[in-house]
Amino acid sequence: MVRLDTVSALPDNTLEQLGFTWHTDRDGTHYVSDELVLVSDAEAEAYYEAANTLYDMYVQAAEYVIENELFFDLGIPFNLVEPIKKSWENDVHWHVYGRFDLAGGIDGTPIKLIEFNADTPTGLYESAVLQWALLKHNGLDEARQFNNIYEAITQNFRRLVTLFDDPDDFEKFYDGWKILFSSVEGNDEEEVTTKLLRQIATDAGFATGFEFLQNVRFDDEGIFDASDNPYEYWFKLYPWEDIATDEPELAVLLGNIMQNQKAIILNPAYTLLFQSKGMMKILCDLFPDSPYLLQTSFEPLEGTKQVEKRMFGREGANTKIIASDGSILHATEGPYGNYRPVYQAYAEFPQDRDGNRYQAGVFFAYEACGLGFRRGGEILDNMSKFVGHVLN
Repeated sequence: MVRLDTVSALPDNTLEQLGFTWHTDRDGTHYVSDELVLVSDAEAEAYYEAANTLYDMYVQAAEYVIENELFFDLGIPFNLVEPIKKSWENDVHWHVYGRFDLAGGIDGTPIKLIEFNADTPTGLYESAVLQWALLKHNGLDEARQFNNIYEAITQNFRRLVTLFDDPDDFEKFYDGWKILFSSVEGNDEEEVTTKLLRQIATDAGFATGFEFLQNVRFDDEGIFDASDNPYEYWFKLYPWEDIATDEPELAVLLGNIMQNQKAIILNPAYTLLFQSKGMMKILCDLFPDSPYLLQTSFEPLEGTKQVEKRMFGREGANTKIIASDGSILHATEGPYGNYRPVYQAYAEFPQDRDGNRYQAGVFFAYEACGLGFRRGGEILDNMSKFVGHVLN
């Protein structure tokens, strides 16, 4: 059972001063819980080891997909195949951060991979800043948390320049390269998250800028802000699959920019391979004995309780929980129905005394670097709550 400690919530005005304006859901309830999950040091270490192991497996699986041209199996849009290959070939296309969603890990339950949000993961601000602030607000030791997300991403930005050398040698390699950060105008959560990442990159030593996506200029010679200043790196909080389907001309331009070596896109195009839920079927094929994997298939599983997802579904949309006899137990609607389905064996989430379910989210930036939880019902949708943790 999930053990909880009730604490004093951060006041709304404090959250707003921190830039966290999405603190209240549409039903009037607070998005950030006033409880903390009690996690042992051993449990935190197990989450750390699981995420590190899984990332290594994803790297091997991506290499397998590229070598065997399995892009269609993973639902990869045809206009991103070449950018994926190009970004995979050269280490300068560095993966800045992602988030593993995991079942189990509490009270002796086995850790199981649910999916990997590798391209534009949500929950960064909550995990990196707010749960730390919640401990501080309640007079608790901020160090009693598995949470060095800010520092880990800082170091990973430096690795854009140093690559596999010591990131603390950043100043020796840095030559004034600039990163432009972009999100879509009108979405507070995405804008604040993007600006948090910009601050982390600035702290890492980069010159940075911010521009809403619609104001960025692209041509074969590079990427420019509204004042026509060029940038060597562009971070976009905008999913690659949306670029492929909604902005096909931009997909072509970005491919040309990469080919001409005029700019580097963050997160790289190859993270779309990691993002595809079809990759979990490839993982099962390559690592059949892994304790972290749930049986996954492109076809319905026979005679077992399972979850039907869409290759690029988000926030629990277009998800079904199917009983072993084929009947649908729970289902959600959403905008991702055109993507191919994937079927994953059902995993029980840890529950608290009230029956609420908890999914662990482990951020990854070169290594596993932080833990947070989402709390909700059978299917964790965009009404689920964020719950911080404390090592106990």
